[in-house]
Amino acid sequence: MGSENKLLKIYNGQAVTPSGIVKNATVIVRSGVIEKVAEGNLDVPGAIELDAKGYYIAPGLIDIQVNGYNSVSFCLEGAGDTPASNGGLTVSDVKKVTEGLWKEGVTTYFPTLTTNSQDLLLKNFGILAKAMNDPFLLGSIPGFHLEGPYISAVDGYRGAHPLEHVRKPVWNEFLELYKASGEKILLITVAPEVEGAYEFIRKCRELGIVVSLGHHNGTAGQIKQAIDNGAGLATHLGNGCANTVNRHLNPIWPQLADDRLKISFIADGFHLPPEMLQVFYKTKGAENIIITSDITSYAGLPAGIYKIKHGKTIEKTVDGNLRFSEGGLYGSASPLRNGVAHIMKVSGCGLINAIQMTTLNPAYVHNLNDRGVLEQGKRADLILFTMDNERMFIQKTFVAGKEVYSKN
Repeated sequence: MGSENKLLKIYNGQAVTPSGIVKNATVIVRSGVIEKVAEGNLDVPGAIELDAKGYYIAPGLIDIQVNGYNSVSFCLEGAGDTPASNGGLTVSDVKKVTEGLWKEGVTTYFPTLTTNSQDLLLKNFGILAKAMNDPFLLGSIPGFHLEGPYISAVDGYRGAHPLEHVRKPVWNEFLELYKASGEKILLITVAPEVEGAYEFIRKCRELGIVVSLGHHNGTAGQIKQAIDNGAGLATHLGNGCANTVNRHLNPIWPQLADDRLKISFIADGFHLPPEMLQVFYKTKGAENIIITSDITSYAGLPAGIYKIKHGKTIEKTVDGNLRFSEGGLYGSASPLRNGVAHIMKVSGCGLINAIQMTTLNPAYVHNLNDRGVLEQGKRADLILFTMDNERMFIQKTFVAGKEVYSKN
């Protein structure tokens, strides 16, 4: 792992900015902050120089839904024989996940806790709150995503969330979790049709928490009412939904139709068919979409067969598909960088928009105003990468100006 440079010059790159790709670009970083992005090989006396070798330079990816990585789970079982799988999440586990995500080009992420007992959620939020302030992480965790437990109890819409822990929102109960997190729950996924949802959404918005609709079977009226009360995002739209729905009256159309609602979706090539992604992109536009990975503890592990509960097995393929051996998706194991390449392939959007949906948009929605774009004054969270055969390959990752990963 590299050292933090007070003055760094990255030259001979292709800088991906909202206004275009700057050819033969130089990015100057001073004390962990972007000082300048310009065309040409600028003279910067005293700077440590890094030849980008023609690679693309972009802001580090931001993933708002990370359940785990490389055997570590933030809430449920980990993959294999790990401390997290035994209910013992540690600060070291969080460091392990963070370091693994840096290799994937993710410089900011939200550890995501899913539906579980109050005791486990309190315990793990406390551990995460402690870990996020560890200097090793370099501020890569600004806060957390609570997905559930205030979601639909109905099979299909509930997804893999355990039924015994699904419950209606109780404000004092949630405040316990919020305090345990160090008041760093930045995003919460709820179902609009559960009892008390509208008031709960209003109160969360008063705390500055982004409220997202997910794992629900809300009617058009319930979805509208939730948005009226402050919900602003849809969680992995198209997933967390029953396989069989009414072709007219279902929760997908109202969320696409309301211009006030931004959406997130999983663009790994397995969770949603190309046509669905195309419709989502055409309907909402790049400025209203956040691509997420929703990765689990099996991401980062080798391809192969893994045993899980009740004697069942799952298979992780070499291309990152995670499925039951007898068929059907088990979860996500494909890193966010794969979503960048896949959305370009299926929607026809350019690299600028694909990067926007994985950097600037999540930063903007969650008021992370210090990052997410190649711009003067922003944190120098940077990735150098290549695009080849419709795939994104990370060459180097910098967090706050510090080199934390190099392929070579």
